[in-house]
Amino acid sequence: MQMALVGVSKSCFLFSLAFCSLLLLLIPALQSPTSQLDAPQPRPQIKSASAKQPHHADLPAGTVSAGGTDSAAGLSRSSEVQGTPVRTEIPTPKRTVDGNISGPRPTDKLELKDIFIAVKTTRKYHKSRLELLIQTWVSQAKEQTYIFTDGDDKELQVKSRTNIINTNCSAAHNRQALCCKMSVEYDKFIESQKKWFCHVDDDNYVILPSLLRLLSSYHHSQDIYLGRPSLDHPIEAAERVKSDGTVSVKFWFATGGAGFCISRGLALKMSPWTSLGNFITTAEKIRLPDDCTIGYIIEALLEVTLTHTHLFHSHLENLQKLPVPTVLDQV
Repeated sequence: MQMALVGVSKSCFLFSLAFCSLLLLLIPALQSPTSQLDAPQPRPQIKSASAKQPHHADLPAGTVSAGGTDSAAGLSRSSEVQGTPVRTEIPTPKRTVDGNISGPRPTDKLELKDIFIAVKTTRKYHKSRLELLIQTWVSQAKEQTYIFTDGDDKELQVKSRTNIINTNCSAAHNRQALCCKMSVEYDKFIESQKKWFCHVDDDNYVILPSLLRLLSSYHHSQDIYLGRPSLDHPIEAAERVKSDGTVSVKFWFATGGAGFCISRGLALKMSPWTSLGNFITTAEKIRLPDDCTIGYIIEALLEVTLTHTHLFHSHLENLQKLPVPTVLDQV
């Protein structure tokens, strides 16, 4: 009897061991994989915006302009402009040398009446230059074209029925006279409430449909400065400061001899240095002509990049080298 009880006890003990071992093996399999669910996720990276680069645009539009004096042809300048602040990288459109745009960009539904075309001239060129312009492209845009001169000409006013404005500036072709006329041009544009300001000289021929197409590919509320430099590098100028000394400034400018255009959004930002005669003061500060001063205000002070376009042309070029099929696409 005792031997039977001992055998039963041993059997129960062995069974208990086997059952416990089985439970130990099953417990890990029954647990939920919480460690996998709580794994940390990588944080998004923040990148700084890339440095401002020159813009290039050759969009189908234009004016063939051949003339004007390139007042800064012999200058070169190097200035240090503060870099743009670091910010979260946001995809933005990029302009290539061919003018193609990658990425979405707001455009304008423009009409010719939205453009303010300023023609700079002088009294002695009224017959030799202005009459030819009035007979050709200006006749197609009389309401949009404003001729800025330095003397009254009632005969031309009656004959042409165009907007001829006597700036009362000097007829001399020097820095002070040129900046005086540009100052009046700017103020008249701001008064006009038009969307685009385009400046040309009195020996430029403007192809109006091409100009309209070019500007329509941008939006007037953006900061747009369109033109063609006469140099292959920025110019360098000495900026006079109130304290005894100068600071070197470096910037691109669009030569007035080829013409340039500025959006209204950007023009309004130029006001502290340009409106109500301030343009003349700004020009004296760097002692440069009108087109250079425009570039100084936009690039050096406002830090807006000039958009280079090969569709504008000046007297410095041989226009006979243009392929004939592309002539009407120029500005």
